[in-house]
Amino acid sequence: MRSMTARIHSDTLRQWLPLGTLAVLVAVVGILQPVFLQPSTLLQLASDTAVLFILASGVTFVIMLGGIDLSIQSMASLASVIVALTVARLGYGAFVLAVAIGALAGLLSGLAHVWLKVPSFIATLAMGGVLFSTALVSSKERSITLGDVDRGYQTWVTGTIYGVPNVVIIGLIVLVIAHILQAHTQFGRYSAAIGAGEPAAYASGVKVDRQKVFAYVLSASFAALAGVILAGRLASGSPTLAAELLLPSIAAVVVGGTAITGGVGSIWRTLVGALIISVVRIGMTFLGVNIFAQNIVFGAVLIAAVAITIDRSKIPIVK
Repeated sequence: MRSMTARIHSDTLRQWLPLGTLAVLVAVVGILQPVFLQPSTLLQLASDTAVLFILASGVTFVIMLGGIDLSIQSMASLASVIVALTVARLGYGAFVLAVAIGALAGLLSGLAHVWLKVPSFIATLAMGGVLFSTALVSSKERSITLGDVDRGYQTWVTGTIYGVPNVVIIGLIVLVIAHILQAHTQFGRYSAAIGAGEPAAYASGVKVDRQKVFAYVLSASFAALAGVILAGRLASGSPTLAAELLLPSIAAVVVGGTAITGGVGSIWRTLVGALIISVVRIGMTFLGVNIFAQNIVFGAVLIAAVAITIDRSKIPIVK
């Protein structure tokens, strides 16, 4: 009885701790730097969070299964290069092409994982290397700046509606789509079941391999969309454009309360986690912390979050 009560308290803590952390961070940064609470700063925070959230929401589907996708930053960078190289000829079709290539990359990663029985971190790490090299070769190892005509196709990313940046609206649309997929479809329910206990899901007749492949397709597609948005916001494509976003993206998922071992979590938690990461990043910038030292903080936050959210009953021996 005591163990059950302790588990309930632990689950409640995991659920509300990220939201409480976010509130405290906003209050602290706002007190130290009142300009942080100005509408213009908060809109900038929301815009920066949107790209991070889109990346993190894709990988959330994979983590819910108990897997990991280490190729998302390479996929986002390649997508930006694809847009920069093809938008002059294809127009809006360049964005569709980038996301389609993302879906193909996710399909290949998923098939390598389920057919060849390659661990997810190896399959996606290898795919990340392939995507990064492809971006380097296709861009000739340089950043490609979009011309004035090319930038005209990017207004759906760079524009505003009633003062709200379009990128924030895109992030909200992604939130709604991801929530529907996770909370109102068989895929979402099966993903939670697989993450909670894959053998039991198999025994229940769940087509586990199909769910896994679909999760990797979603993860890479969302990463490609994030790369498309980055290309629009920065008016360029580069093989290293998203190189620094892998750690913050995974940290956003775990900090939000999604267990790295799978089975527990949601897109809404990822949104809270992405906001926490963005507030920490902007707060450190306001406080004068060197930008290159920020990953030290993200790494420490990630370790702490994993220690809090991990379900040790699934891995009695940590290797």
